[in-house]
Amino acid sequence: MLYFLRMASMSLYRKYRPASFEEVIGQGQVVRVLEAAAISGKVSHAYLFTGSRGTGKTSVARIFSKLIGITPSDLYEIDAASNRGIDEVRELREAVRTLPFESKYKVYIIDEAHMLTTPAFNALLKTLEEPPEHVIFILATTEAHKLPETIISRCQTHQFMKPSLKEIEENLTRVMKGEKYTADKGALGLIAVLAEGSFRDALTTLEKILAISKDKKIDIAEVEIVTGAPKSEIIEKFLKAVLENNKDVALKILSQANADNLDMKVFTKLVLRAARLAMLLALAHDLEKEIKDDVSEHDFAFFKKLGIGENAKRLPNIMRAFLSAYNDIGYSYIPSLPLELAVIDITSKEMNI
Repeated sequence: MLYFLRMASMSLYRKYRPASFEEVIGQGQVVRVLEAAAISGKVSHAYLFTGSRGTGKTSVARIFSKLIGITPSDLYEIDAASNRGIDEVRELREAVRTLPFESKYKVYIIDEAHMLTTPAFNALLKTLEEPPEHVIFILATTEAHKLPETIISRCQTHQFMKPSLKEIEENLTRVMKGEKYTADKGALGLIAVLAEGSFRDALTTLEKILAISKDKKIDIAEVEIVTGAPKSEIIEKFLKAVLENNKDVALKILSQANADNLDMKVFTKLVLRAARLAMLLALAHDLEKEIKDDVSEHDFAFFKKLGIGENAKRLPNIMRAFLSAYNDIGYSYIPSLPLELAVIDITSKEMNI
């Protein structure tokens, strides 16, 4: 039996979900194509929306449906993660034969489409090959490579791009204003960094922070508490030790971070962020004002100092080593091990010649 998604409690992500294409952030190309199709009436029978989580795929599918005149009674959202078998898809194939209640089309949004089983994909393919004229499918997925080529070839594909840190910050600022909150400089930037390109993850984190905030202003300390991110002083001491080739201090900091159960991916992400901003301040002077506006006064002074002299030349290689470590953390049974190896490599004589 098919189970359709229903609205839960009003989370920030749902409350501030874009209601029109004008409110969609960072997906200009997709919006322009879909809006033109809706206006011209040249609507495809099947669409495939691909991209990382929290980039607005389902929101855009809903907006597009509304734009082509679909009423709520003719819009169906199916979670493929819990309706992934052939029986559910067979039921879907029967359901699509019935005419819409009020609209020209019935729209089926299939979220997490890559979760369907192979038999289910085969059953769905038959409907995609010869769909009823009154049906439109919108498949949304974070893992398009798991979809059969036969399914992809029947769909008009749209790639959703990851938003920039600035776009995530702007969206957080909009929501904060709506909730009548303010934030210390750098607090929203830290949330944006940890969100990994997901509007939804950023708002989920913000919601947790607002829940523990004692006043109408959030600071970096509250962000660190909720996310488990290491304090900025730890990141500063670690990077300073690495740049000074102080292997013992750097490894000791990692050992303590590991003992404190800090998330090593988050730790590395913040190290990379600090190193990157220090490098840009040292080598791309035109970006200085933009960076200064985005971070706290203390952090700006630290990043500026970090990139002085020979450090500026070493930062790119240091970042490469930590990027590699970041990718390896998920495969290491000791989370800190890739970072420890990176520190040893960076502070070795060979790397600093």
